[in-house]
Amino acid sequence: MTATENTIYVSEKAKLKVQQLMEEAGVAQDPSYFLRVGVVGGGCSGLSYKLDFDNEIKPMDQVFEDNGIKVVTDLKSFLYLVNTELEFSDGLNGKGFYFDNPNASRSCGCGESFAV
Repeated sequence: MTATENTIYVSEKAKLKVQQLMEEAGVAQDPSYFLRVGVVGGGCSGLSYKLDFDNEIKPMDQVFEDNGIKVVTDLKSFLYLVNTELEFSDGLNGKGFYFDNPNASRSCGCGESFAV
């Protein structure tokens, strides 16, 4: 992946899993729903990622679309997530959703927290 603009990317595997989870949650047919990503304090490296479905845009939200998935994040989180790619791993050692974050100086083994 080569970053060409300041955005949040979604891999093909992550896209398919997000679509599946939206179907299971009963919100796939409602175009007002999107994937909200954020960064919160905590985790073994200091900051953790947060994922959820939402249908309410807040005033300082940043809105992106990649690979057919609408992704929304607050401005503060976007500073940590710029040019990050949401990935999904389902192998034997699969860790589910994780972020390939070029801004992280280190991350933990679980892939759910990082430091800058």
